[in-house]
Amino acid sequence: MSVADRTPPHSVANALAVVGDHWSLLALQEVFFGVRRFNLITANTGISPNVLAARLKKLVEHGALPKELYEAHPPRYEYTPTKAGRDLQPVPLALTEWGQRHAPQSESATERHHDCGAALSPVRRLPHLNRAASLL
Repeated sequence: MSVADRTPPHSVANALAVVGDHWSLLALQEVFFGVRRFNLITANTGISPNVLAARLKKLVEHGALPKELYEAHPPRYEYTPTKAGRDLQPVPLALTEWGQRHAPQSESATERHHDCGAALSPVRRLPHLNRAASLL
């Protein structure tokens, strides 16, 4: 059987159906950096509002990011990762690290802190131990 004839495992295909496009991953990366409000995610990434709304809706439907009202008039929401959402955090971190080594381009807006401009570096955390950790 050739590689082209193989079907990807269902769990990989199912995961890609939820987060397998660059807009979803960029939105998640912003949320992991602490940017939780729709208008700020749009401003920081350049994702058009209709595309971002569709990607966030899918992440909400799959339990990764609950939609939480923070202002009633007009209604405005923010997105904070659930356990399922936090479980996705290694994905954009690994892609960032891989991209820095193997597909370098100019820096994106998400590689700098939005308030002070300091360079950001991905950190994996063990929340139960409150310390940084490596997946390897």
